[in-house]
Amino acid sequence: MARVVQCVILKREAEGLPRQPYPGELGRRIYEQVSKEGWARWLAHQTMLINEYRLTPIEPKARKFLESEMEKFFFGTGSATPQGYQPPSG
Repeated sequence: MARVVQCVILKREAEGLPRQPYPGELGRRIYEQVSKEGWARWLAHQTMLINEYRLTPIEPKARKFLESEMEKFFFGTGSATPQGYQPPSG
């Protein structure tokens, strides 16, 4: 039987992640409070941030920025899209 969490993104119970997706305290909070679907939404948002800001995730400055945005996305006011961002049409 799948783990169920009260997802902070979906605002309802949903299937939880199978393991902690990120190290440390932030990863533990995500594991306990974010569903698979909520995590998938973050991954799509993170990809957009990486592409729009042309980040190299291996660089410490980029990792710190993405971690900060992850915290905001899940537990803060939300992670904003870059100014002027136009989602792909399709």
